[in-house]
Amino acid sequence: MAIALKYIALGHSISFVLRVLEVERSTYYAHVNREQQARPATAHSSGRPVPGLSYRQDGKTISDEQICEWVMELLAGEGVSYGYRKLTVLLKRRYMLRINKKKVYRLCKRMDVLRPQRQLTIKYPKRLASNRVITGSNQLWETDIKYGWIHGEQRFFFLMSIIDVFDRAIITYHLGLTCEARHLVQITQEALMKRQLFDKTDKPVIRSDNGPPFISHRFEETCERFKLTHERIPPKTPNKNAHIESFHSILEAECYRRHEFETYPQAYEVVSQFIQDYNCIRIHGSIYDLSPYEYMEAVKQGTVTPKQFKV
Repeated sequence: MAIALKYIALGHSISFVLRVLEVERSTYYAHVNREQQARPATAHSSGRPVPGLSYRQDGKTISDEQICEWVMELLAGEGVSYGYRKLTVLLKRRYMLRINKKKVYRLCKRMDVLRPQRQLTIKYPKRLASNRVITGSNQLWETDIKYGWIHGEQRFFFLMSIIDVFDRAIITYHLGLTCEARHLVQITQEALMKRQLFDKTDKPVIRSDNGPPFISHRFEETCERFKLTHERIPPKTPNKNAHIESFHSILEAECYRRHEFETYPQAYEVVSQFIQDYNCIRIHGSIYDLSPYEYMEAVKQGTVTPKQFKV
């Protein structure tokens, strides 16, 4: 580590030095953080020293003490409790200062005139994924997003799908050039319709990661309206969403890598056909070497013993 620090201090790139010396980035930054924490409380750990002044548009210097006086006059004269961002706007407009909001924040903090930080009300508390034993269809669904590349158009497309953990079927999916909360709401409704669950008391748990569509108020409101339990996996734990991740791995290996899409309609047709074949034809070792639809029918007819899955 000492050698790495020596070369970095000489001006060499951190990434270059760590790669050449085979030092993990996490090890380097952990060492740097320990050194910073070990410094005395009085040590100035930031970069260049604070200049103590700012400039007006005409180039004239204005001391921080004068700016502080103007801030207090603005707060007293306006009769409103402005935050540091709006104070920055007023200082620029009325006193022609060249100043940014970070400096105004620092001065307001020094004068103890910062407005209290707004406390956000969490309308839908996060429900973490819990361990479950799945014994039948429609007990646990997993959902996630997989992107693909359209070579001919030089842009991405997105696949958002819902899989049933028990029977491994892709219940429904959205395939498009955008992927938003409204699309998630749409396929959730379609999944309930396809599985005829709207009038059922026992609804499935739907599990996702923490992507923007999945943490949106729009989706949470939909889950509340349809009496669905939505749980989210902790960050960096894709194993908690293993079945949809496995499907994405299969999709990548057996579909995306075998085709170079020239247009979006071509990608739509190929991926849609792959999902249909995945449900109807492709066999799975974990469900008696049957396809998802064959396994669902076999369980229904009683010709196989339903498997239990711990997730």
